[in-house]
Amino acid sequence: MAYKIASIPGDGIGNEVVGQGRRVLDAAGEKFNFSIDWTDFDLGSERYLRTGEVLPDADLAEIAKHDSIYLGALGDPRVKPGVLEKGILLKLRFHFDQYVNLRPVRLMPGVWTPLKDKKPEDIDFTVVRENTEDFYVGIGGRAKKGKTKQELEIERELYSAKFGLDIDVEGDEIAYQIGAVSRKGCERVIKYAFDLAKKKGQDQIDQGHKSRAKRRVTSVDKANVLTQVYGFWREVFESVAKQYPNIETEFNYVDAITMYFVSKPEWFDVVVSPNMFGDIITDLGAQIQGGIGLSPSGNINPKKTSMFEPVHGSAPDIAGKGISNPIATVWAGAMMLDYLGEAEAAKAVEASIAAVLKAGKVKTRDLGGKATCAQMGDALIAHL
Repeated sequence: MAYKIASIPGDGIGNEVVGQGRRVLDAAGEKFNFSIDWTDFDLGSERYLRTGEVLPDADLAEIAKHDSIYLGALGDPRVKPGVLEKGILLKLRFHFDQYVNLRPVRLMPGVWTPLKDKKPEDIDFTVVRENTEDFYVGIGGRAKKGKTKQELEIERELYSAKFGLDIDVEGDEIAYQIGAVSRKGCERVIKYAFDLAKKKGQDQIDQGHKSRAKRRVTSVDKANVLTQVYGFWREVFESVAKQYPNIETEFNYVDAITMYFVSKPEWFDVVVSPNMFGDIITDLGAQIQGGIGLSPSGNINPKKTSMFEPVHGSAPDIAGKGISNPIATVWAGAMMLDYLGEAEAAKAVEASIAAVLKAGKVKTRDLGGKATCAQMGDALIAHL
């Protein structure tokens, strides 16, 4: 079997970590009898600074011909924040309707966690983040002095009539952002979370670990304050849950779940969250699993081109030095293999990551060692 993968190294350490990720995935292909046809796309800061282009429609059309996207990192101090992130990352997510952001939170053996007395068996859950709605839909703006009559009326309604706030709307400046969720958008990502919990539970049973099969989905919201948007999210969650009578459910407010991630991570199985809250809690998840250098993610649409990437940024301060940690990118590659149907190869790559980290002989600087990015890649391939 041959797979067509669009490779977007991006900026900073992106070239280094994607390079090692590709080496490991190619080695997995040799072992498990499949091949990957990589297509490189020059997207990122260098192209933008050179040509003013971010993600042209022609490139988008070419990327659509591929089975998946393998992304490194985006961001450059020479480029205004948001230009590359919105113009490439969010554009890809929205164009391919990648409505699931999948974030495994798993502490590997041999990795230090800031949580006292917690072991790998205590930190092993998955966050399913809605990826295309909420406050990321881009609805909002600013109103300044010299406002139109309509803008003034809107502001008076917001600040004076509705909230009883005495604000001089004619002389003040405001900014507003609107969060929006749809029933379809909520239903499909929540259903994905329930299906994942069902699959994880069955996998544990099949492996002879019935006691580990939690089969629990935790919903995150702030329905006690933001009642319209997140009250609606909660209603949809309850509706979908009725279709899965064998899956345990619970609700956590977003502020509470940050406490519980720290105090009792062993409780969680699958956590499903609206976009903004998911963005926040998954970085906490990355930290308790050992840091963002070990944290992968997938932007998934089961029926379209999906995208897999490490959680970390472009790290321009260490770019070109060859000292970055490629594990998050390699792990994201394993998730991509699983998405493509190469489950056995995906498990083998994850097992290699776990074995190398447990042995502790090869560690990059973020893990307290001196190994280079390439040396970590060599170690993973050798074990594979």
